[in-house]
Amino acid sequence: MDNVKEKRIYEALIRSWSIETSSKWTSENPAKGQCGVTALVVQDICGGKIKKTKIGEVWHFYNCIDGQRFDFTETQFNENLNYLDVESNREEAFANTNEKQYSILKEKIMKELKLSFDS
Repeated sequence: MDNVKEKRIYEALIRSWSIETSSKWTSENPAKGQCGVTALVVQDICGGKIKKTKIGEVWHFYNCIDGQRFDFTETQFNENLNYLDVESNREEAFANTNEKQYSILKEKIMKELKLSFDS
């Protein structure tokens, strides 16, 4: 994924995240609780693999595309992450979200990206 596409996806995610896509969302920390649902939607758009890293007692999900790590929700943490890059999958990432949150984020992000790439 080139830098332009990465930036467009990140900006679209910021505009798309809401209380509807994660019950932990706040305007001060929009990425909070968005890791599972975001990893799923990014995989839908870009392919690649879903990876995970243990943060405290919970798993944090992100993407690996063409051998490169993309963590669009790392800003939810107030620390630098020590990535373990443990192999994961859609089932595990889905355990971190639900069908409604996934459908809402996917619909929003597809609209945002269509606007971004058409302009």
